[in-house]
Amino acid sequence: MKFLVDACAGKRLADWLADQGHDVLFVDELGADPGDRALLELAVAEGRVVVTIDTDFGELVFLHGLTHAGLVRLPDVPMMERVALMKEVLRRSGDALSRRAVVTASRQRIRTTMQPGAPGAATLSEPPHH
Repeated sequence: MKFLVDACAGKRLADWLADQGHDVLFVDELGADPGDRALLELAVAEGRVVVTIDTDFGELVFLHGLTHAGLVRLPDVPMMERVALMKEVLRRSGDALSRRAVVTASRQRIRTTMQPGAPGAATLSEPPHH
């Protein structure tokens, strides 16, 4: 799977994804941050799932209707827990991410939402099993 990892999600998570064999672009490697909209456009152009702790990408997708290639939001997840939670996200929702799902994961639950009109469009919410 291809990922664009936002700076706020951290280099440790980006490195872990790369170590798992994924194609990873870490935002800090791009130089000056071009902004969330430009990052989302880059991710779509390259078929990358955006991984972030920021709520701005969710706003761009849900409120402004921008196209995306998949989105993982890890709001309020401490850095030390992001890798374990991302591992669980990939185990449970990896297939959905490849179909442009939006996954919001926290200590309490993992919620997977498919784009309206996408195959299997629905929202599934369940507690994570670490």
